[in-house]
Amino acid sequence: MSKSTSKKNASAASARIPSAYADKDPVIKSASDNDSKYQPTDESSLDTQLLGPRDGVLKLFTDSIKDLYWAENHLIKSLPKMIKSSSSKELQKAIKNHLDQTKTHAERLEKVFELLSTSVQARKCDAMEGLTKEGEGVIECTDANTPARDLGIIMASQKVEHYEISAYTGLIKLADHLGLNDISSILSRTLAEEEESDRTLAGIAENNIEIGE
Repeated sequence: MSKSTSKKNASAASARIPSAYADKDPVIKSASDNDSKYQPTDESSLDTQLLGPRDGVLKLFTDSIKDLYWAENHLIKSLPKMIKSSSSKELQKAIKNHLDQTKTHAERLEKVFELLSTSVQARKCDAMEGLTKEGEGVIECTDANTPARDLGIIMASQKVEHYEISAYTGLIKLADHLGLNDISSILSRTLAEEEESDRTLAGIAENNIEIGE
């Protein structure tokens, strides 16, 4: 896409956003416990506003993007522990690949913020926090280098994938409803990768984990 086309798309998206909701301050506040370059912000505020039906849907969409941005960045911090705790080479490779994809997913959401003409913000996602804690719990209650741990990690990872698939599916529908076609296209690419990761994990559980007699 040319720079001129990108600018036109950003301008068109901006024109659809009520000025009362547009965030003109592009400052990103980093979370102190995140050592990656994809740093989530502090929990963003939830402002009560009187909005029309369309603007209300737009606010829901934007708040949900903030929530998912936090989730993706939190996952970036959590996946290395899953890789280290896995004994299956195939599982390690799959999670490493998903880690690389997740970094790209976070970058794509930053592009979505740009198209929405709002600053990059992350609102704490309680669902992702809970899912990653559950994954850590699986590691703590299983023995290292066992099928039980690998299968537990796969189950926990698929729960994360299913949450992300659900979240991206809903956001794509909202973007389509709002006429945000460029954003819908970006989110659809990520959704396809999440679905492929889920299939890969299922295949590993089916074909590569030996339970024994």
